[in-house]
Amino acid sequence: MIRKVVALCLTLVPLTACQRETENKIAEFSGHIFVFNYRLSKANYVVTLRPLEQPLRPGTATAYFDNPRGGDPLVARQTLYPNMTKIVLESPDLQCVKEGNVYHIRVEIADPEGKARQTLETDVIATIDQSVLPAISLVVGPAYDLNPQVFKPNDAVDLSPVQGCPA
Repeated sequence: MIRKVVALCLTLVPLTACQRETENKIAEFSGHIFVFNYRLSKANYVVTLRPLEQPLRPGTATAYFDNPRGGDPLVARQTLYPNMTKIVLESPDLQCVKEGNVYHIRVEIADPEGKARQTLETDVIATIDQSVLPAISLVVGPAYDLNPQVFKPNDAVDLSPVQGCPA
């Protein structure tokens, strides 16, 4: 009886070792946040990944971000190069981020032919409500001139937030 148990254990050990070897982690999350730019009235997700394989094999990293306004996920794509020490994915501009809400992010790392090699997932909790940002950029142009749509004649200022966000 003991010999059967020992034989079974010796049979299972190589299988678990093989399983670990085939688990190929290419990258891991090193950061994920919301970035609010008050001057430009923009909010974005920013995700950073730390490559675990060196050199990094060519391919792409594609991030799918929950859309706070609703609808299809927002997508960002980054080409991967062998000498990369950090992978940064920034979402398109967001609207309707709500403080306290949890937003999901999924990142797929693929080879040059598009075959998925690794999928990473995480959640980001908004600590600020986007209603603190005006709907229109405060500045325009390369010299950051005051936006005439916000700073109107007679010292009137329009800092109203984005309208039409889901409850």
